Amino acid sequence: MGEEIQRKLQSEVENFKASQKELQKAITNRQQLDGQLNENKIVKDELNLLKSEAVVYKSLGPILIKTELSEAKQNITKRIAFITKELERIDTQIEGLEKKQDSYKGNIQKLQQQYQQMQMKAALKA
Repeated sequence: MGEEIQRKLQSEVENFKASQKELQKAITNRQQLDGQLNENKIVKDELNLLKSEAVVYKSLGPILIKTELSEAKQNITKRIAFITKELERIDTQIEGLEKKQDSYKGNIQKLQQQYQQMQMKAALKA
């Protein structure tokens, strides 16, 4: 019985550690997306300062391509919308992972208590 609890405990700890790695990866992704969103908002603000006849260039690999201001504004707006949706998706993922971790923590605590109780009973019998 004690070995069974120990195996369950080990399994829960491994699941918890895997969940922690997954959570850390999601948080890193969120931070990158947040940085991209801020950059794109700055670009949008800069584009809004330009006059309609201003010349805008878009970087495409090693070359610059002339782009209409309205097209550049549309592209940046679409990019911001996409990044915002990705942030929402990652936030949902992070919430789920945090709930999963809480569940693992609860299971680990229960198993630790069961194991300690078994050890105490065994010590009393001896």
